[in-house]
Amino acid sequence: MNFDRISRDPTRLGGQPCIRDLRLTVRRVLQAIALYPDRADLRREYPELEDEDLKQALEFAAARLEDKAMDLPAAS
Repeated sequence: MNFDRISRDPTRLGGQPCIRDLRLTVRRVLQAIALYPDRADLRREYPELEDEDLKQALEFAAARLEDKAMDLPAAS
């Protein structure tokens, strides 16, 4: 996978992965996607983010998750 919009700089934001040269961490972008499921609301709050930024943030996070079984409580 090509994460050309995600970078790490040890001197910025504690070396956390960030989107482009914005001071937005991948983690913050993922939180924003969850908080604003309507893309229009997300764009109003973060007009600097582009579709490719969102896509790469999601792909980056997914690539770091392990595929393993986890016990979860049963839905009621």
